[in-house]
Amino acid sequence: MWDFLSHAWAPILVLSMAGTAELIRILRANLLDELKKPYVTTARAKGLSEFRTIMKYPVRVALNPLISTIGWLLPALVSSSVLVSVVLNLPTAGPLLLRSLTSQDMYLAGAIIMLLGILTVIGTLISDLLLAWIDPRIRYGSK
Repeated sequence: MWDFLSHAWAPILVLSMAGTAELIRILRANLLDELKKPYVTTARAKGLSEFRTIMKYPVRVALNPLISTIGWLLPALVSSSVLVSVVLNLPTAGPLLLRSLTSQDMYLAGAIIMLLGILTVIGTLISDLLLAWIDPRIRYGSK
């Protein structure tokens, strides 16, 4: 286990930095749009502290697109791991998928791609459940 942990930091760092950068950009863009809305100005005028004003109102609204994007992280993580594992020569499913594609093993490649589809559905379900939990307007939207 110690050997695995001492060597796993590089691919974990590479895969997490790419996803984190995308999520930060989405949250930043949505938060900048929300900070210019009149309800933020009203909250500031009422005398709320800057931290509480930002965290209570615009961050909660800006989280919706971020949580919707989280659904695509699972398949993107697996897809990116293919490239990372080939470059770093890791014995994972990435080189296996590449070998199956180059040797035209359609059953193995199809199984791995089906796994990506299943992860997409699971990730989308998780993001929808999180979105309904975070934003009550989503839950009551059908009424």
